[in-house]
Amino acid sequence: MTDLPKLTDRKMGLVIDLDTCVGCHACVISCKGWNTENYGVPLSDQNAYGGDPSGTFLNRVHSFEVQPEQGAAQLIHFPKSCLHCEDAPCVTVCPTGASYKRVEDGIVLVNEDNCIGCGLCAWSCPYGARELDQAAGVMKKCTLCVDRIYNENLPEEDRIPSCVRTCPAGARHFGDLGDENSDVSKLVAERGGMDLMPEQGTKPVNKYLPPRPKDELAGDIDVLAPFLAPVAEEPKGFMGWLDKALDKLPGGAN
Repeated sequence: MTDLPKLTDRKMGLVIDLDTCVGCHACVISCKGWNTENYGVPLSDQNAYGGDPSGTFLNRVHSFEVQPEQGAAQLIHFPKSCLHCEDAPCVTVCPTGASYKRVEDGIVLVNEDNCIGCGLCAWSCPYGARELDQAAGVMKKCTLCVDRIYNENLPEEDRIPSCVRTCPAGARHFGDLGDENSDVSKLVAERGGMDLMPEQGTKPVNKYLPPRPKDELAGDIDVLAPFLAPVAEEPKGFMGWLDKALDKLPGGAN
């Protein structure tokens, strides 16, 4: 079995905004692409173009219709990957030490050379965040793109997880959640960020920002206002000249 570190120097993780995610799956595709071409064993697919395709993904997006106590139903897109838990059961059940949590940043990884594909870590994970790659025979999971975030050969703006870099809606944020002054920690505090299934006692590092009631937002925003408000009280420039010229015609501007 593998021991967990008592403390980690940092708690690197993701903050996912469920209010902003549009379910486009860009994060899923970019994750699959990056992790197939770079870190570790490629993520395989089986019968990809057949009638019963399957494959290995480190990040997935699920969609649910949610009915609030008040107001209209909402479609919530729910991205899910490894949450890099502080008390990670997937680490402590691993019989070979292949699954481990790093002291320097708290990232949970799999040493694929030591993985025997027994599946104990997947069974112990309450979030279903691990997948056995059928071609490689080893367990795969989100690495927080550890090969990107410390890669000095990449431009600084690219030293973040691929899913975060790709998200067109800005729904994914990355940083040190162990630092209360970090941008991600401030975001969690401001928006009431939540743990996923806190009753499991795993203390996930990743946080979710809850969706805001759409009816409340709609009451504060008039989406037609920019189109109805006059641009100027009196036309100026070319339009002002044109308006005066039309007024001089018989019958005026009408």
